[in-house]
This record gives sequence, C-alpha cells and structure tokens, in this order.
Amino acid sequence: MSALYDTLRRHVDDGSVPGAVGLVARGDDVEVAAVGSLGVEGTAPMTRDAIFRIASLTKPITAAAVLMLVEDGRIGFDDPVEEWLPELSKPMVVRTPSSPVDDVVPAARPITVEDLLSSRTGWGWASDFSFPTVQALAEVQKDSREPHTYPEPDVWLRQLAQVPLLHQPGEGWLYHTSSDLQGILVARASGGTLPDFLADRIFEPLGMRDTAFEVPESKRHRFTTYFRTGPTGALEPRDTPDGDWSRLPVFPSGGGGLASTADDLLAFARLLRSSGEANGHRLLSAGSVSRMTSNHLTARQRELGMLFLQDQGWGYGGQVDVTPSDPWNVPGRYGWVGGTGTTAYLVPLTGTITILLTQVGVESPAPVRLLQDFWRCTAHP
Repeated sequence: MSALYDTLRRHVDDGSVPGAVGLVARGDDVEVAAVGSLGVEGTAPMTRDAIFRIASLTKPITAAAVLMLVEDGRIGFDDPVEEWLPELSKPMVVRTPSSPVDDVVPAARPITVEDLLSSRTGWGWASDFSFPTVQALAEVQKDSREPHTYPEPDVWLRQLAQVPLLHQPGEGWLYHTSSDLQGILVARASGGTLPDFLADRIFEPLGMRDTAFEVPESKRHRFTTYFRTGPTGALEPRDTPDGDWSRLPVFPSGGGGLASTADDLLAFARLLRSSGEANGHRLLSAGSVSRMTSNHLTARQRELGMLFLQDQGWGYGGQVDVTPSDPWNVPGRYGWVGGTGTTAYLVPLTGTITILLTQVGVESPAPVRLLQDFWRCTAHP
C-alpha cells in the first residue's frame, strides 16, 4: 500500500475517524485512497465518490462566484456593498477591540466588495474570543458547521447589522462572517439564489455533479454521517444522511454550507491551477485567479489572525502561505480547511493538489494530527 493509504489507515485504526478519502494530484497523475467506513458502525465501506459536508471549503467557491460577478460588470471591487446589502449601510465600530459593544464610533468609510473578499469587513471571529464584540457576534453567527440553524438571509443580515465592527473596514482580518456575506451578495447582485448561481456558473461547467447545499435521496447511500468528539473522547453522531442536508436550507451559507466529493473538489482546484480555464472554456480570467490566490494581508493583519492563519496569509476565500514554517507550507500554496474535518490545497509552483475529506468535526482552529500527517505525507512526491 502507498504512504497515503497507510497514513489514513493508521488514523482509522486508532479510532480518530470512521473513514477518510485522501487525494493527491500531480499533473495528470492522481492517487486516491478511500479507507474505513461511511459511518461508525462500519457496515458501509468508504468509497472514492463518498459525499461529505465540506464546511469552510465552501469559501473559495463562493469567492470565485463573486469574482465572476465582477467580471460580468455587475459589481466592482471598490463598490460599497450597501448598494446590495442596505442593511449594512451605517456600520458602527467599537472604539478599541476590548471596548464594550456600546462604546462605538461610526465607520470611517463604507464596507466594499474588496473588504468582503479579503475578509476585512470588521465582522468575524478574532483570535481573542473574549472581546465583547466577538461574544455579541456569537449570538448571530452560531456554529458555521451547522448552517441549517441559521434564519433566512434577510433576518440574519438585520441581526448582524446590530453587532458593531471589531475593526474599521479594511483594517483587520477576521474569520468567516465575510464569506457568508459574499453568499448573500452573489444572490442579490445576480437576481437569483446562491445555489442556482453556483450550479449554473461553476458546478455544471466543471462537472461537479455531487456538489450542492442538499443531498438528494438518490445519493444518500454515498453520504457520510457527521460526528463530533464527545466529552469522553468517543465519537458522537451529529447529523445523518437523512438529516439536515436532506433538504435545501433557508440560509445557503457561502461560508460553509456545501456538500461535495474529492473528485468534485479536484475539478475546482484544477480550474484554479489552469488559471480559470476548464474543458475548453474560460470561467474566470487569469487575473481573477491570480488575485484570488495571492496574499492580501499585511504582517500586522496576519498577526491578528494568528489563531486561524498560523502566521500565513489570506487571499479570497482561502489561505495563502507566505512562510515555509512546516514541510507543507510552500509560499504561494492556496487552500483552506473545513471545521467538519476537510482540507484542500493547491501548490501553483508545482501544480500539486491535495484533498482530504473526513466526517469528524474539529474542535479548534489549530490543525489536528490527522491533517498534519496528511499534509506531511503529500508534501513531497
């Protein structure tokens, strides 16, 4: 067996995960290992086409959709988002990050589309969860791994608008909220819905047949059970194939609502690797892909996001490595992780794509041992 298979097998055997699908693509050479089972009972074996809740691996796909609307001329990077999201037209900002939520000043300028793309709106998770504003955000943002708990987007936006910004627009990087805002922006600017836009402009052209915000009954035999680690360390089921993803959510989360497969995510990563072309058609300009996969953060902004970024940078919808701190951190490497135990990265310099899908939620932004072992295993040919 290969090193990839052995790595995944070891974590299945020690009970860390019921199963996993790992994929590494170097050019046209693709290796896939499917290990373990779809659920903890072990009756259904894991398969290459198994469907997983990919959580924050949704973020790069949503960012690509926003860039498509920019290329369509419907929105611009410098446009204030209040044109489409009027609920956010008069944001207030806490005087300092540790200030109470009622110690606020007006935003110095409007929030722009660029702020949304680079996650510098002023809303989102900070490295310090004790800030009063971050605690107030938690009443609205909820757990991004369970997007079906959200109210409809219009209601959620009104609730978010009552929470002050932690930083002035453009000044600080914060996690997640901006991606959910991107999803609402795509729906309103396109005049449709986020699920329809992604299906029409990304999933169908790329042949991503199993990627959606819901899993139909005909595919649920391939859909994994989702687990969280309980107080005793045992895996506890949190969602089944016939659970939340069996219906379209009222809030299609641009930050974490999609289900997908390893091969579908490979198709999306190949789109970025080929600078926006796929199957003889151009879906994104090379300039948009370059902008999406380039770091937009200053050293100070990276420091503010240390808990999530581990001293790396951020592009649009994903991390961009800027320092070779570990064997897998290659400058220019782009991708991200999902809180449901997923990860996907592209190394443009070598063309290498690595994807790992599991069904066990992580309890911290710091990468768990399985992710580290997978990245180490796939870092070199």
